[in-house]
Amino acid sequence: MTGAGSGMGHATARCYLDHGWSVIGIDLASEMGIAHERFTPAVVDVRDRAAVEEAIAKAAGDVPIDAVANVAGVYPPTTLDTYTEDLYRLIFDVNVLGILNVTAACAPRMSAGSAIVNFASVDGFTVSRGQLLYGASKAAVVMLTKSLALELAPRGIRVNGIAPGWVDTPGNAATGRMAEAAASIPLGRVAHPDEIAEWVWTLTGSGIAGFMDGETIVLSGADVMR
Repeated sequence: MTGAGSGMGHATARCYLDHGWSVIGIDLASEMGIAHERFTPAVVDVRDRAAVEEAIAKAAGDVPIDAVANVAGVYPPTTLDTYTEDLYRLIFDVNVLGILNVTAACAPRMSAGSAIVNFASVDGFTVSRGQLLYGASKAAVVMLTKSLALELAPRGIRVNGIAPGWVDTPGNAATGRMAEAAASIPLGRVAHPDEIAEWVWTLTGSGIAGFMDGETIVLSGADVMR
């Protein structure tokens, strides 16, 4: 579980704990705000493949991994006038390379019936002004999800994605646009992190999505449809 220190990653970690699972929480933050006997924190940068592999090996030991949720992501605004090479590297290395690194580290420990969920975004399907690189990175996650699904399907490992719209997270709240966003959504509100977390659970642990593979579900309250 990446991005376990806040927002949707934090909610997803708690969701799995509530369902009785043991969780390895990966984040850069040393304090993830989860005190539970079945929660193992792993402070590591998802951009560093060797560090990710070492952290997962240490945290998991000989225990197999049944589900992976690649939630960690960054979304600094960029345009053609404001992007820099450093911003490009940050956004794509966290949002895309990070998924590859965690998946590569976990897949050898996964068996038939296990599943992976990658976090994309509605911005991977529609243009959001001022999110030049973020949107491109999330479109890459959608295609990465399809490619990984094909590659891992012969081993019985499913790979799907979630593309949230506006969600009530600290990062989104800091934009100051939550009320404006809620007013523009047909359902009249933004999503709660717990709602998104339950979808991750549905795709990996509930057993009802066993034939779903390579898809990315849009969760936007009818704001973005495809």
